[in-house]
Amino acid sequence: MIDNLSDYLREQQDGVYSLLRHYLQLQRPFLLGAELRSEFQRFCQQAAVAHLCHSTLAQLISRTQEAVLHSPWIYLAIRQRIGCWDYLRFHLDTLQHEMIAVNDYLAFKEQVHGRRDGEWVLEIDLGPFTRDAPRLHESRSIGRGVAFLNRHLSNQLFHDIERGGRDLLQFLQLHHYQGAQLMLNDRIQSVSSLRSALRWADEFVSEHPPETCWATLQHTLQQHGFEPGWGRQRDQILATLRRLSDILEAPAPEPIAELLSQMPMLFNLVIVSPHGFFGQANVLGRPDTGGQVVYILDQVRALERAMRQRIYDQGLDIVPQILVLTRLIPEAEGSSCDQRLEAIIGTEQARILRVPFRNDRGEVITPWISRFEVWPYLERFSDDAQREILAELGRRPDLIIGNYSDGNLVATLLAQRLQVTQCNIAHALEKSKYLYADLFWQENEPNYHFSCQFTADLIAMNAADFIITSTYQEIAGTVNSVGQYECHSSFTMPGLYRVVNGIDVFDPKFNIVSPGADAAIYFPWLAQERRLQSLHGDIEQLLFGAADGSSRGELHDRDKPILFSMARLDRIKNISGLLQWYAESPELRQRANLLLIAGYTDATQSRDQEERQQIAQMHQLFDHYQLDGEVRWIGRHLDKRLAGELYRCIADRRGLFVQPALFEAFGLTVIEAMASGLPTFATQYGGPLEIIEHGYSGYHIDPNDGAATAALLVTFLRQCEQDPHHWQRIAEAAIARVESHYTWARYADQLLSLSCIYGFWKHVTNLERHQLRRYLELLYGLAFRRRAELLT
Repeated sequence: MIDNLSDYLREQQDGVYSLLRHYLQLQRPFLLGAELRSEFQRFCQQAAVAHLCHSTLAQLISRTQEAVLHSPWIYLAIRQRIGCWDYLRFHLDTLQHEMIAVNDYLAFKEQVHGRRDGEWVLEIDLGPFTRDAPRLHESRSIGRGVAFLNRHLSNQLFHDIERGGRDLLQFLQLHHYQGAQLMLNDRIQSVSSLRSALRWADEFVSEHPPETCWATLQHTLQQHGFEPGWGRQRDQILATLRRLSDILEAPAPEPIAELLSQMPMLFNLVIVSPHGFFGQANVLGRPDTGGQVVYILDQVRALERAMRQRIYDQGLDIVPQILVLTRLIPEAEGSSCDQRLEAIIGTEQARILRVPFRNDRGEVITPWISRFEVWPYLERFSDDAQREILAELGRRPDLIIGNYSDGNLVATLLAQRLQVTQCNIAHALEKSKYLYADLFWQENEPNYHFSCQFTADLIAMNAADFIITSTYQEIAGTVNSVGQYECHSSFTMPGLYRVVNGIDVFDPKFNIVSPGADAAIYFPWLAQERRLQSLHGDIEQLLFGAADGSSRGELHDRDKPILFSMARLDRIKNISGLLQWYAESPELRQRANLLLIAGYTDATQSRDQEERQQIAQMHQLFDHYQLDGEVRWIGRHLDKRLAGELYRCIADRRGLFVQPALFEAFGLTVIEAMASGLPTFATQYGGPLEIIEHGYSGYHIDPNDGAATAALLVTFLRQCEQDPHHWQRIAEAAIARVESHYTWARYADQLLSLSCIYGFWKHVTNLERHQLRRYLELLYGLAFRRRAELLT
């Protein structure tokens, strides 16, 4: 397209000149892609230039994500395809155009923003450190990094089978637990002796009946070099022996991945989530808590179950341990967040380990601190946490998993010191939530401290051994939208630094591992034998009780189906937007009630400024549209069992679930509602776009078009009236979708396998990228630490 642009410009000089002039006359220095396209369509409505609507120029504009304008120049950031960008500039007077480098584009952007000529800029380019590393090339492969890496490195390592065999032999001899050797001992010293031992072991084990266990065979196998870890019973032991023998005979990626996934490598895990009130009760309605706490607790239960099963199948009698590392908050406000150690309900050996934040004088910080304010305390926190972890586990962990920006940075510091495999989970990256958050970082700094957060993200993303995301979009977006991680490929923070190569979405460290809903809590409404009948009285009061100090509004017409939404009360979750859509649709109000469970109804109970603003807006909408008889707003947290049964009770009434967020990284409530059998309408921006199959297992909505969303809800309710089976068809498809793609058992198995595979390749190759780590240390010391110190 760009190659043909010169010929096109010569042929259409008048039209192109008029368009560029039109853009400059807007007198706006920055235009987003949607704004460019909107203005282009408006411009093309003129008869003289109507032909431009289907031109080469139209294609160019359709792929442009951003423009920077300062007469006589217009600079364009063009996303040719997912993850692949070009930068182009036009001169209005001469109509000359040329491709430019990303740093030139960013420099012009800084100048338009107000940078003085000649001012020195720190330029960050991480590209040279990964230039020779294996890299994906196709957009469709993004998020399937482990499969690519395993194929690539298997071919590379076993190009010389003897050398590859030696590396694998050494790796198998590394494994031990509390001084006990696992897998292979030093009786096997070469690849040839390993082959011979495997042949002998296959014959020896095969002679025994299927019920034979490792303990019966152990003494003889140890004399020939084999230690525990091959399996518990005969067939499991044989499968592992033969898999290794096949690899040495004819290496292939799939058997290698299967072997590594089942090896005894994971016994102790640390999951890091420093900020917020992290507890199991009385916390989810508080600032900075919610979906991430639910995610981690469900994750821990699933991981412990999967680890116990794997360790059992390996023939070992080891009890796995999982620590959730978080902050101890002395002013716990009735929660358990002031307890150093807390057992996690539903597990056997998983605990929450809390370590306090301390200032530079060593004094404990007692009150809760917003996730945007934690940065000065994280380095000291990681030092203290390291000692606590080692004391609690008695050894270093086998895997560290970071959560959110602060947790990922702490995981980076811990993993580097302890030489442990590191996994990162973003949950949400703030940069993609706020318009021009990088460019106008100084304006946002008093409230959000993006200088610390974006730097921490940049360091942790590049330091991690692997990153898991809930959806493809989280990494790379869609054809028309930029992914959260892709947003970090290049950007500028004027006066701080310029990133020309920050994160590469084609890096094979990215893997999509979607979480699920707790199947014990969120199950279909038709499973009557599992229903929690004892809660129905409480739910009746919840739905139709009188308004009190924690609620507003009463549902006068009990026969109408209920539109239900449950989320934090902040701008991004857009609960007030849903309330306004409902209020402004007479037919929707006639056909359905609205139930909202979000935040507080009393602003004096909230400590979060954004939440207080949303509370005020909600009350204004209630008053202006007189909604008290059609909308019920409950301002309290529901425990999981009550929430699960509430979903089902609303399904009994043929209700719907609506998730109206402006952006949703994944959407646990979407999964929970679908698993319960509620037809679900959820934002098209973020995870729900992949979770829901539009028109089949639910519906996508545009949170920027409330009228269209209200119309879609009305259409669905009409269809249900006309066809009594329509509601149930969508409900059953939603249940099937969750069962096949979004379960915690599947999640845990994938995550553990990834850790084993990345751990092996990290050991036998140069995936640690020592030079990159040194560069990141420099970035940490010169950029992050200095910005964090300014907060104290």
